[in-house]
Amino acid sequence: MAIADVTIIPIGTKTPSVSEYVADVQKILEGYKAAGKIKFQLTPMNTLIEGELSDLFAVIQDIHEAPFHKGLHRVATNIRIDDRRDKETTLESKIKSVSKHLQQ
Repeated sequence: MAIADVTIIPIGTKTPSVSEYVADVQKILEGYKAAGKIKFQLTPMNTLIEGELSDLFAVIQDIHEAPFHKGLHRVATNIRIDDRRDKETTLESKIKSVSKHLQQ
């Protein structure tokens, strides 16, 4: 499993608020989650997505396209991928690993 940290930045919106666009992205992610392709977590600044690397790339392309469907002409997407191959990692396992160190 890989984990992607993704931020979709719609450019040229009518207001400074982008929560409407974030909600659209979350709806798309819910569909992928319901299909068993990913797990995801919304944070105040980004969305974390966990899944097979090929699925992540498909999901990222889909959510990158979402603001264009609302009539925008420009979207910037920041992507950071953690793809560890020596052991399986998940969003939960990464948090647990840090928590263990905090308890020492």
